[in-house]
Amino acid sequence: MPSFIDRVVLHVAGGDGGNGCTSVHREKFKPLAGPDGGDGGHGGSVILVADPSVTTLLTYHRSPHRRAGNGTPGMGDWRRGTDGKDLILPVPEGTVVKDASGEVLADLVGAEASVVVAAGGTGGRGNFSLASARRRAPGFHLLGEPGQALDVTLELKTIADVALVGYPSAGKSSLIAAMSAARPKIAEYPFTTLVPNLGVVEAGSTRYTIADVPGLIPGASQGKGLGLEFLRHIERCAVIVHILDCATLESGRDPLSDMDAIEAELAAYAERLGDQESDPAVTGRVPLMERPRVAVLAKTDVPDAAELADFVREDLESRGMPVFAVSAVARTGLRPLSFALASLVDEARSSAPVTAAAAQAAAEAERPVIRPAAVGRRRPEPVAEVRYVTHPTEGRVYQVRGDKPERWVRQTDFSNDEAVGYLADRLAAAGVEDELVKAGAQAGDPVLIGALEGGVLFTWEPSLSTGPELLGARGTDLRVDPSTRRTNVERRAEYHERMDAKEAARAQLRAEAAEGLWTDAAWDEGDQR
Repeated sequence: MPSFIDRVVLHVAGGDGGNGCTSVHREKFKPLAGPDGGDGGHGGSVILVADPSVTTLLTYHRSPHRRAGNGTPGMGDWRRGTDGKDLILPVPEGTVVKDASGEVLADLVGAEASVVVAAGGTGGRGNFSLASARRRAPGFHLLGEPGQALDVTLELKTIADVALVGYPSAGKSSLIAAMSAARPKIAEYPFTTLVPNLGVVEAGSTRYTIADVPGLIPGASQGKGLGLEFLRHIERCAVIVHILDCATLESGRDPLSDMDAIEAELAAYAERLGDQESDPAVTGRVPLMERPRVAVLAKTDVPDAAELADFVREDLESRGMPVFAVSAVARTGLRPLSFALASLVDEARSSAPVTAAAAQAAAEAERPVIRPAAVGRRRPEPVAEVRYVTHPTEGRVYQVRGDKPERWVRQTDFSNDEAVGYLADRLAAAGVEDELVKAGAQAGDPVLIGALEGGVLFTWEPSLSTGPELLGARGTDLRVDPSTRRTNVERRAEYHERMDAKEAARAQLRAEAAEGLWTDAAWDEGDQR
């Protein structure tokens, strides 16, 4: 199992909101004292927080599925449900958060920087909060919303002041071990360093960090070697140090050609980043190819390497960069190099550009400005968009998409007719039915609210304005549940039908008595009267 992970896919889900409660308050001598159902608790959110004590994403590589706590349902006697607990996930400083499409959601630079990656669901309302002057005793509640669930990619970009770049086995690990307390693996074979190493250097009053980036080779920006995996760790560095191996025995290699090859890879990688990543107003950093360079001629303790270093020094200095000849083994030339790097780091820190976001945040923090919405200049925007689409199983349907209508559908308990009627009232009041009419929908047409998969499909019947006098029993709605109550015309017809049946029966009895089929003294006496 690797000990350093700088990229991981995290599956996060916010907690579900608790359902509301339908309850009627009861007291002595007051069996029906009004609704008292409480609201459900909100679900917890998943929050990423930059923590300086965390250096790797290994924890999330081993357990990538994370979920926040759910809210509890509401209860009677006006008791609200408990909110779900937020899930705080610490990540290293410099972590970039991206969604499934690759769009950057957040760049967590600086301690305590945070972002909510999966918001918890809202708790459902109880029947007490749904009561109004027109609906005094609701017989329904709203359901809690499910928490947001998505996959995010975490990429760690090391935050260091100085980046050491160079060919494999050029002496980067030896140099960082000699200048700091870092103890990277050092061996006499290529690609000894498999992960970036960080070291802290103190030069006078300046304290800065050095990153040992795994060795680069020609073609690293296209995926060769290990360079592509770790080139992003130099994006935030203020100074780039070329470690040039003066004691290499490979044919066709020398310090000048090595530098040209590494610079070509850096230029190719900077081009891949695009214009946005190289804009100082956005990133707050100098573009990668404009940052100061330092050339370090390594392994000068070898006699032939010392002669080669003296030979190429003038050519390197003509390129406008300081040159230092050092030996990590003999520990020569390290002190001047450390102070020179400290000077460049101080200069970079003092002249660091300010991002537009940081400038705006500072201005807002300095002086809050209240800007009320303009009156009479903006037209009300429709709450939903209606399109005529093809459903996989139902054919052509009218699809309604909008945050509010889809949220209202998720909150509705379709087993309760009164809740369905409340949903119809909300949709009509928000103007959804008006948008359906504009789209050409007619009574009886199929309407889908939500996505093609998972949306709610129903047959549309235009709502009629209703009042409290038309509401039925608790938990029912006359528009949803067809009424079986007889009308006055039906009552009169049934009454006359019964009277006609009784008169027919009496006539038959009189006819049988007249024929002498049977005689009843009581009947004769009554008939005579």
